[in-house]
Amino acid sequence: MPTNPGPEFKKAQAAFRRAKDQQERLDLLREMLKVLPKHKGTEHLQADIKSKIKELTDELSGPKKGGARGGPPTSFRSEGAGQIAIVGPPNSGKSALHARLTGSHTASEPYPFATQFPQPGMYPVDDSSIQLIDVPSISPEHPIPWLANTLQPADACLFVVDLSAPGCVEGAASVIDILRERRVFLTPTWPQGADVIDDDSDPFAKVLPTLLVANKSDLLDDPLGELAVLEELGGWTFPTAAVSAISGDGLDDLGRWLFTSLGVVRVYTKLPGEEPDGSPPFTIRRGQTIHDLAFQIHKDVARDFKYARVWGSHAFDGQQVGRDYEPRDKDVVELH
Repeated sequence: MPTNPGPEFKKAQAAFRRAKDQQERLDLLREMLKVLPKHKGTEHLQADIKSKIKELTDELSGPKKGGARGGPPTSFRSEGAGQIAIVGPPNSGKSALHARLTGSHTASEPYPFATQFPQPGMYPVDDSSIQLIDVPSISPEHPIPWLANTLQPADACLFVVDLSAPGCVEGAASVIDILRERRVFLTPTWPQGADVIDDDSDPFAKVLPTLLVANKSDLLDDPLGELAVLEELGGWTFPTAAVSAISGDGLDDLGRWLFTSLGVVRVYTKLPGEEPDGSPPFTIRRGQTIHDLAFQIHKDVARDFKYARVWGSHAFDGQQVGRDYEPRDKDVVELH
């Protein structure tokens, strides 16, 4: 029997997919359940939504009274210019790459499953940063019950493999299969991978734009050639990069590639009559507007917004613009 969820459900579903804050996601799940038509064709969907509501309610409630619950956090609110998950099979060097890029002290050991819980870190890129989440190794031998929950806030992923490892193709394929079972799908399409989900498909599917990264490239004679062979054998078409967390090979351009591919736009703000004070920029996405920037600063700023003045390469100095103006990278904006 068809689901036929209706326009109100689809609106809440679209907002749920965009939401990063866990409380906002919980509120939207409750709205989805409220507006979903109740008939036999939606019974499975109702059960899924109720299960998700319970998971998020438990997570947001924190430790139960009288004792700790659940151990370390398994998901993190997105910070900086975006959140990117680092996933891959065991011993691919994910933790070493995370430590090299973020300066964290993530455990990096020469044996599988050294990372037991997801680890966040900030990767500096120019005058901003990207949040990287080191996800525990994915394999059939090491099931991760909270894997889908960890990946829900992510904007994209680095799929890290070690081309020198025996069974590399099988290990990479196993990661993709396990993620698919958890309703997480890797796509070569950047930046808006989530847009490929049809409105009538699984509302809890997560689609992640993916960069296939060959780590330990310093151990290979032709890492890019071997990456091409890996993709041909796997039937994949991801964009690729060859890097080494140890030597630093290939890392210089990685941050800028991610910024460009995510559509990150850095916007500096200033007070009327003053120069920019050197504060870090706000980050929005290509296609977002001055009004989106105002909401990011504070909801009261967005409510009281009248106009803005812009300094940048695509505007004359101090040009007055309205709420629908789309800032360009490194614009300076003065909100009124």
